[in-house]
Amino acid sequence: MAKHRLHSDVERVLITEARIHRRVRQLSREIGKCYGNDEVTLITVLNGSMVFLGELLQRLPMPTRLDSIVAHSYGTHTTSSGRVRIRRGWQLPLKGRHVLLVDDILDTGRTLKLIRDRILRERPASLRVCVLLDKPTRREVDLQADFIGFQIPDKFVVGYGLDFAERYRNLPYIAVLKPQIYRQRSP
Repeated sequence: MAKHRLHSDVERVLITEARIHRRVRQLSREIGKCYGNDEVTLITVLNGSMVFLGELLQRLPMPTRLDSIVAHSYGTHTTSSGRVRIRRGWQLPLKGRHVLLVDDILDTGRTLKLIRDRILRERPASLRVCVLLDKPTRREVDLQADFIGFQIPDKFVVGYGLDFAERYRNLPYIAVLKPQIYRQRSP
């Protein structure tokens, strides 16, 4: 793998590219064991989970269907606004299907809980949650992920799909953003 220069807005790398790839391989095996040969409908929360989902999807051994939902609670801030906006919902039928909800980070839990509750109204055969990152110290609702890539401290992170104001998604690692960057760019 190519060595990437540290972006000048990054304070430090929290999780290296190599560690991410190893853990995604492990997660795909864990998920595969859970579902066996059953078909699974993956619903991903855009845009943050796109990079994670892409790598995970390629490694899953079972038959899959893919859909997405667009939801926002951060905007250009570093903390959730507390208001979750769903801009576009999934399109595939979920009744009687095994559903895996995939997101980049479980932080306050509000967004994933809202989406999870909406999916449950569709009466899936099962519903599990998979997140790349879990930040349990920020949890505001009772929600736990079934599959977790990494548990992280309460730091604002970017990279591997995670952003600040739609920037830094292309970084191949997960990094702590320098506080002066989001302080000067926040509205």
